[in-house]
This record gives sequence, structure tokens and C-alpha cells, in this order.
Amino acid sequence: MSRRASVVAVAVAALAFPGAASAITNPQIPGLQVALRAHGFYGGAIDGVAGPLTARGIRAFQRSHGLRADGLAGPRTRLALGRLGRPFFGRRDLVRGQIGWDVSVLQFLLARRGFAPPRVNGNFGEGTRRAVIRFQRRVGLFPDGIVGGATRAALLGKRRPAAAPARRPTSRYVVRPGDTLTGIATRYRSTVHAIARTNRLDPSRVLLIGTRLRVPVVALPEPSAGARSWLVRASIDHWSSHYGVDPHLARGLAWMESGYQSNLTSDAGAWGVMQVTPATWDYVEQVLVGAPIPRTADGNVRVGIAYLAHILREFKGDERLSLAAWYQGPASVRRRGLLHESKAFVADVLALKARM
Repeated sequence: MSRRASVVAVAVAALAFPGAASAITNPQIPGLQVALRAHGFYGGAIDGVAGPLTARGIRAFQRSHGLRADGLAGPRTRLALGRLGRPFFGRRDLVRGQIGWDVSVLQFLLARRGFAPPRVNGNFGEGTRRAVIRFQRRVGLFPDGIVGGATRAALLGKRRPAAAPARRPTSRYVVRPGDTLTGIATRYRSTVHAIARTNRLDPSRVLLIGTRLRVPVVALPEPSAGARSWLVRASIDHWSSHYGVDPHLARGLAWMESGYQSNLTSDAGAWGVMQVTPATWDYVEQVLVGAPIPRTADGNVRVGIAYLAHILREFKGDERLSLAAWYQGPASVRRRGLLHESKAFVADVLALKARM
């Protein structure tokens, strides 16, 4: 038996030996309990304790399926349990729509941490996703609703490895009519000296149109959390006014997407305060704005609000449809209406709008 497979087997097997502890806790046990309950062989609490009820349930299940009633949740027993019998928690990243033993463990751990989903049933639905997001925000993780290694470690009370130092970003820029080094430096949060040194320019000379520049972003002192929040909100309000979007709606959407955190990147490549994907960024630059937009926190807010304004126009100002289009895509909304998960997203954003 593999080391992973033995985790549950050892915990349950100890019940069969005289003198063993009367109850043994194990982070995988909730998965077993949920699977047994789904088959009608466990009526106790989903508590993560391999007590007598769990032991009797697994033996009864094994007998009913022609398996050796050894009380061990081995591979054959877990196979007989079906979709809820595998895989163990930690073997894969978890996302909405998945079903399994590991989802049951996830739901149990969320509940134990005070972020209980609507049900502990091994089905990763919208309620579980929202519970994951709430937990991730509480512990300072990227709130994407995806349970990867860092989220699993936090749920299990383990320390996360230190994040790798961020690389200093460098943007490329082609000089346009009217540009100055000062203006470019301001736009990209850089300095004239840094741009001139990087590109071997003489700041006193005329800046030629068409010159290709590498623009380094100067490392600035890290602002406090309160200062960051104020800066993000100021950026949101500025671009909301510029594009004619209700600032309360934009604030609610930004908070829902990132909690005003500008350094977040999802597995799909969406990043920043507004969680903008590369494809959306290109569309805003090339179609809606017609000019490059700096890859900065302020630029991210601008792109997100410009796109939100575009969707609002497309759906004639209907905020519910527009937010659903933001979440599931405009074409999908026109073709299928609001999906169940989109309705929850829309309701959350509108609730935030009312408070922001």
C-alpha cells in the first residue's frame, strides 16, 4: 500500500486493536465519512474522527459489496465508493465543478476554520467556491476560489513557503508625437534618469518620434495597506468619472475581484485590481482606447473600467446583465442568459456597490 493510501487505513485500522485509542483524528477521515454517508452506511457527524461509527460503517459497506471487511479504506474499498471515494485531499488542485473525497475534506476544513459552505457533500459548487474565497481573503491569499498548495497549507495550519522576490518590471514604449521623458516617466512610475540611463539617452536632447524605449519601473517604498487602498480607490474614482461609470459599481466590482489588491495574478493570467486577462487588455488597447496603456496598477484599473463601460453600453446600462457579461462573457449572456454562478456573482457585486 502506498504511503498516501495508508494514511486513512492506519487511522481506521487502529480501532480494531485492543488498547487502541478510542478516537483517532486524521485530515482525510471526513472524505471517508461523507462517502459512507452518501451510500447509507454512516449516520454520525462529519467530524474527522475515526470513531466506532465510522469503523462499523466501513465494515458494513465492505460486506455489502463483497469486500473483505477489514475496516481499511484501501484502494478496492475506495473504488467501490465511487466518485466520492477518491482522490485523497492534496493530490490535485480543486476548482468549482469537481466532485470527490478531497472536496469533502476541503468542505470540512473550511467549516472547521469558520467558513462553512452550505453543505459538506463532496460537490464543489458555488457555495463552496465563495467559502474558499472568503477564507483566502482572510489569510492573505489570492482570492481566486481555486484550492492550490498555498490554500491547502493554510487550511491545514501549515506555514506557507516564502514567496519568491518579484522581478522589477520593464515596459517597452515607442515614442509618439508630443511625448517627453518626463511624461513617459510619470506614466510608467519611473524616472527620467532611469529611462535615460537604460536607453543611453541624453535628457537634454530632443526625443525622436519612433524611438523604441525600455522603461524600467523604479522600486518605490511599499505603502501601507491603508495607503494602498486609498490609492486604488482614487484610481477607480478617476477612471469611473472619465468613462462615465458609477464609481460605487466599479468599487464593488474591484473589491469582489481582488479586494483592492494590485499584485494578484490568477492561473488564467488575469491580474491586478480588476483581474484583467491579457486578451481583454489587448482588446481595450487596440479597439476601445487605441493606444498602449501602462502595465501599472492605475493602468489595470483604467483597462477594467473602460471594458466595464463598454459592456454597460452593450447591454444598455443594465447592471445585472453587464456584470454577468463580465463574469461569463457577453456572448454567453446573450445566448444562455445568466448562469447560476453568475447570479451569485452579480448579487455579491451589487451588495458591495450599496456599501461602497
